Amino acid sequence: MRIRTMMLGAAMALALDAKADEGMWLPSQLPGIAKNLKDAGFRGDPKDLADLTRAPLNAVVRIGGGTGSFVSADGLVVTNHHVAFGVIQYNSKPDRDLITEGYVAADRAGELPANPDYRLRVTVGFDKVTDQVLAGARGKTGRAYFDAVDAASKALVAACEKDGIKCSVANMFYGRDFYLVRQLELRDIRLVYAPPRAIGNYGDEVDNFVWPRHAGDFTILRAYVGKDGKPADFSPDNVPYHPPSHLQISTEGVAEGDFVMLAGYPGITYRHRTAAEFADQIEWRLPTSVAVLKALQDVIEAEGKADKEAGIRYASQLQTLKNGIKRFSGELEGLERSDAVTVRREDEAAMLAWLATQPDAKTLKPQIDQAMALIAQGKDVRERDLLVGLLSSQTQLMRGALSIDRLAVERPKPDAERESGYQKRDEELIQSQLKQIQRRYDARVEKALVTSLMTRYQKLPEGQRLPEVDKVFGRTPADLAKALDHIYGATAFGGEPERTRLFAATPAEIEKSNDALLVAARTLRPALLRIEDERKAREGDLLRLRPSYMQALIAYREKQGKAVYPDANSTLRVSYGKVTPLKARDAVTYAPLTTVQGIVEKNTGVAPFDAPKPLLDAIRKGDFTGYADPKTGAMPVDFLSNLDTTGGNSGSPVLNAKGELVGLNFDSNWEAVSASWMYDPRYKRAIHVDMRYMRWLMDKVYPSPALLKELGVPAK
Repeated sequence: MRIRTMMLGAAMALALDAKADEGMWLPSQLPGIAKNLKDAGFRGDPKDLADLTRAPLNAVVRIGGGTGSFVSADGLVVTNHHVAFGVIQYNSKPDRDLITEGYVAADRAGELPANPDYRLRVTVGFDKVTDQVLAGARGKTGRAYFDAVDAASKALVAACEKDGIKCSVANMFYGRDFYLVRQLELRDIRLVYAPPRAIGNYGDEVDNFVWPRHAGDFTILRAYVGKDGKPADFSPDNVPYHPPSHLQISTEGVAEGDFVMLAGYPGITYRHRTAAEFADQIEWRLPTSVAVLKALQDVIEAEGKADKEAGIRYASQLQTLKNGIKRFSGELEGLERSDAVTVRREDEAAMLAWLATQPDAKTLKPQIDQAMALIAQGKDVRERDLLVGLLSSQTQLMRGALSIDRLAVERPKPDAERESGYQKRDEELIQSQLKQIQRRYDARVEKALVTSLMTRYQKLPEGQRLPEVDKVFGRTPADLAKALDHIYGATAFGGEPERTRLFAATPAEIEKSNDALLVAARTLRPALLRIEDERKAREGDLLRLRPSYMQALIAYREKQGKAVYPDANSTLRVSYGKVTPLKARDAVTYAPLTTVQGIVEKNTGVAPFDAPKPLLDAIRKGDFTGYADPKTGAMPVDFLSNLDTTGGNSGSPVLNAKGELVGLNFDSNWEAVSASWMYDPRYKRAIHVDMRYMRWLMDKVYPSPALLKELGVPAK
């Protein structure tokens, strides 16, 4: 049978014996595995899960950098404490430290506005547009192929967006298929309820990616719209958003072996990448990223100890760095434990050997060889590109200046030709990010962060150096210190009025500016554009060539009876499985539920195990009526499942067989951090906050009876 015939519809088809514990399924795929879902314990109709306009999936939202879900008719949203951490930090000051103290709004007037760039999106449409996207790309290569795909995608987005609907084009199976995603975007999000750090982040980095866990990692927000019901910026006159549906919080809880299902927006997985990419990830990218990010963490921690206000301003960034470092470290350890390079290399070799026996080998193999050769390129400049990229993503003021400078380049172009991220549709978000800089910026800290990155850059071989970067920062540590003193000492960009003025300025005015930071951004621009051009040319050819690799891989894996689903790419996905224990290693097996007794056992009174006194008092009192496990009488905290998750699934609702909310996903176990690259059923587990713990906290520890009533689970 020819691969082309086998692949007819196979990209979205399913293996007949797809396993319940593996797969981040597109909603449209779920009717095809209805029997699997039913056999696993799901009581609903799988066809309902394929309809994004119906419950429960229309209650699942993308929020911040993670996932959340509507839980009331008046727009309450529940997500993780760490997903909303930026909102909590944004509203914190030295004399009102909401990070440490937590926050409970007394009423709706007391709900606090999120940072201006915080967004909530509800997926309302998901349509295949492969033919439209690729029509103008066929026959082209390199940058021309990339630009053709980019132009077609932008045209689809431009025609799609209206009335608060934001659109994007999602790439499935690495250029084989494309989907137009339509999402309602809400901009006025407010903080309603957040537990103290010592509950929401109990254990901090010591417990991060570790089981057993005892964190109440949840926060409740509310979405608002204008009086006309349309998305609007924050205004005291706005009214709560009324979602088309909301999830019902279960009062029954879970036990070992129970069916559970999760819906959310997993970020990126790489399970269908080549063996060479697996090797690069393990041998260079992960260890290098850990080293670079650890140096940035050290900078922020040192500066935060010297200045409490600076520590608060950089608390969210520090938390993100710490999470990334531990995640990358765990990923490296997990991939080495699973011998991922050998496993992937052998699997790829077997696939290619099988392909050689197929009629389409003569067509596919040359393209696969070209893709592999292209993947091998770029190693000479990978560290340079990593450091230059972090120069923008890990700074506040410099990132803002680079954005303003790039706007000056893009604004004179027709909107369809402007770079993604700098079109008219993006300007409101850029402006919002510029407005909040002073809440997350300190000149001394930023200079120290840039020093850390550029000191490493200055040690690169001569052939990797960029003349523009050398011109701005110099070639020695002494040059660098002098340059940073000048750049940050001779800029007015730190003031919001100046940033607002420059955002509204004409490209000519920005080009003429002699502000030291804008001059630096303007000097760096040619280097950044060259790096971007090289990346796009390479990505264009990979978009053209990878589909041949995927065509062979999917056909080969389906022949083996293995599950076939697209790598995650921040689109809505569903996974399902059971509440499951973990055998981590020889003679070490973990139960799947933890209780408040573990909080007491871990507590030292010193961060990160410094449980608040109200919590400890409530545990000692032992009033768990209506919340305790019916079999043991213990008060649950977190639970473990074999659901397939990755970054971006934070805050994802965990549902029971009836579709009721029983948990919030917030982490993976250390043994399974590498699941973004390789799924190992022996170790893959997901960690969730038990909704019984959230309800108990809101009832007995930091009470909010009105909120519980609105959630449909009144106080006991």
